[in-house]
Amino acid sequence: MMDEDSRYEAVRSRDGRFDGAFFFAVETTGIYCRPSCPAVTPKRRNVRFYPSAAAAQRSGFRACRRCRPDAAPGSAEWNVRADVVGRAMRLIADGVVDREGVAGLAARLGYSARQVQRQLTTELGAGPVALARAQRAHTARVLLQTTELAVTEIAFAAGFASVRQFNDTVREVYAATPTEVRTAAPRGAARRAADGTGIPLRLAHRGPYQAAAVLDQLAREAVPGVEEVTGRPG
Repeated sequence: MMDEDSRYEAVRSRDGRFDGAFFFAVETTGIYCRPSCPAVTPKRRNVRFYPSAAAAQRSGFRACRRCRPDAAPGSAEWNVRADVVGRAMRLIADGVVDREGVAGLAARLGYSARQVQRQLTTELGAGPVALARAQRAHTARVLLQTTELAVTEIAFAAGFASVRQFNDTVREVYAATPTEVRTAAPRGAARRAADGTGIPLRLAHRGPYQAAAVLDQLAREAVPGVEEVTGRPG
């Protein structure tokens, strides 16, 4: 496990390899970021480190609008770990907490709700409810910025129990209303999603990543008349 000095060095060098592995928050600004954030590196004394976006949010920090830390790929460990934390993270990502609650998550894991809460909090700095909330907020932002769905539809599609809960969460996480989050989308993102030509997807990745080589391989294997690879990674 990295110590805090090593983490700060990753932040100082804007090392994208650690995006999603940990997050850092700046006490003087009240925001949290991914290690590769392009903003000016904060002074060490003002930095706090967190193992998850949910933990940073739980401490009252808002997501940086520049580096969008909530969109950072999660730790690759969750895809392979067979322990209770790894299994819990995969189930939370699948929406189990939203559908079945913490009791349902615990039952699937074969542990008590208290045990699950304790293990997740120890390793990730947040329990299942906070982790699920962070995921709902991220899903809501993606839908706001890449679709033209009504805000009410997005609230329930993202897993919120009510529009009020949706509005409150978005304000707390992004320091903006849902409308402001939508307005901040890259120009044309929602329009491309609704023009009938397809469904655009923005896939987060952790660098270094050989995007050009991957696209070349996909182009060679594309099924004629069904698949097409155009453009180059930018």
